[in-house]
Amino acid sequence: MTALELSSPVAVVGTGTMGQGIAQVALLAGHPVRLYDAVEGQAKTAAAAIAARLDRLVEKGRLAAADRTAAGDRLTPVAGLADLAGCGLVIEAILEKLSVKQRLFEELEEVVGEDCLLATNTSSLSVTAIAGTLKKPGRFVGLHFFNPAPLLPLVEVVSGFATDETAATRAYETARTWGKTPVRSADTPGFIVNRIARPFYAEALRVHEERAADPATIDAVLRESGGFKMGPFELTDLIGQDVNEAVTRSVWESFFQDPKFTPSLAQRRLVESRRLGRKAGQGWYAYGDDAPRAEPHTAQPAPAPASVAVHGELFQARSLAGLISGAGIDVAYKEPLDPDFPGWIELPSGVRLFLADGSAADDAEAPVIHFDLALDYKSATRIALAPAATVGEAQVREAVGLFQALGKQVSVVADVPGMIVARTVAMLVDFAQDAVARGVADKEDVDTAMRLGVNYPRGPLAWGEEIGAGWVLETLERLHLEYPTGRYAPSQALRRAAAREDRS
Repeated sequence: MTALELSSPVAVVGTGTMGQGIAQVALLAGHPVRLYDAVEGQAKTAAAAIAARLDRLVEKGRLAAADRTAAGDRLTPVAGLADLAGCGLVIEAILEKLSVKQRLFEELEEVVGEDCLLATNTSSLSVTAIAGTLKKPGRFVGLHFFNPAPLLPLVEVVSGFATDETAATRAYETARTWGKTPVRSADTPGFIVNRIARPFYAEALRVHEERAADPATIDAVLRESGGFKMGPFELTDLIGQDVNEAVTRSVWESFFQDPKFTPSLAQRRLVESRRLGRKAGQGWYAYGDDAPRAEPHTAQPAPAPASVAVHGELFQARSLAGLISGAGIDVAYKEPLDPDFPGWIELPSGVRLFLADGSAADDAEAPVIHFDLALDYKSATRIALAPAATVGEAQVREAVGLFQALGKQVSVVADVPGMIVARTVAMLVDFAQDAVARGVADKEDVDTAMRLGVNYPRGPLAWGEEIGAGWVLETLERLHLEYPTGRYAPSQALRRAAAREDRS
């Protein structure tokens, strides 16, 4: 089944920000577009707003004046659903309420032709359930665009339980001809992105709730060490705390309150206080011209040790040995007593620096400081350290000075199992492995969705292959021992991946 012909009209029902964005995408792809909204006069207002955005594209040199005129001629606000007869595709972007969406599509089914593709842009409701009251649910699909639709390339093409393969393929090819990057997803709570992304928010909130670090420090560590474009607190402020919390709660309830998806009480309190983020002027951070900028905790300058001993290969942090030597610090290389035991860096004071592994630093017999995982230790600009209670202030400064000598800013956080980046990435990898194993999407689409949908620096499956499924498994097993609630219980898919890795 090929893409929808450009001569075939596309209708968008619901003319809020997302509806307008989808209409603009279809319009610039070359389709006639009809806009409908249940609120009287809203479709005309939306058409004027789209026209104004097209004018700005012309002013910026991104759209030819002739193309803008042609696009404007193809845009038509309509007064009723009956005016959508003859459309080849109708996309709904209305209130996220199941009964309202079901009623809309029941009415549309009486209006459009039998070959018309029906699509919902829902981000949290079941595509199967929305289509459940239709006479012909086979032509119904999810087309989940990401906001702002004209700019973000990803579109999740979601097949409900009754969706015909021909309908899904046609929707996929249509999105592709519109210049988007479509990925296929089964109808599962959250689809690909909103399912797999939950730990990015949840683990940061958990670290904050345990008073291990403040939001600004957690955000900085995930950006500057983990390589994420935005930290979870600033990102949820941008999305809207009410919106983000609603998606989390919807996914959690759809998975029958699985502890892996448990919402955050801290975020619930933020929503209840109406501190919804940027749109409210206050969320995790304050906004406005006079609002003070929240700064991460950054350790004061400290002297670097003259030498260190590196025991073993350091596994995911193996590049640190070369960086330390390159900074002019003498490095003595020593074999670990147990080759299966993770390597460590020993400071002159006897303190051992271990990569965060899911356990608490206080669990170790010797004085230990954990350092967090980094996307790339060479390019990372910040490193988080978590000292055990037995480590003295002078020893902490010794560790701080070591990483400062490598050109890193250092954030010292409380001793929390898995720290910040390590536990977040481990959970993302596990969620991605589980999604593939359950047939939500294939490996390529999962990684593509997470890179393009939420701008991750690396797809979680590719990231997992680099750091090793065995390391991820051991990290989660230790976290599961620390928090025996089921939240960190590794998936069977991850266990199988680690077993394959051992055999290779």
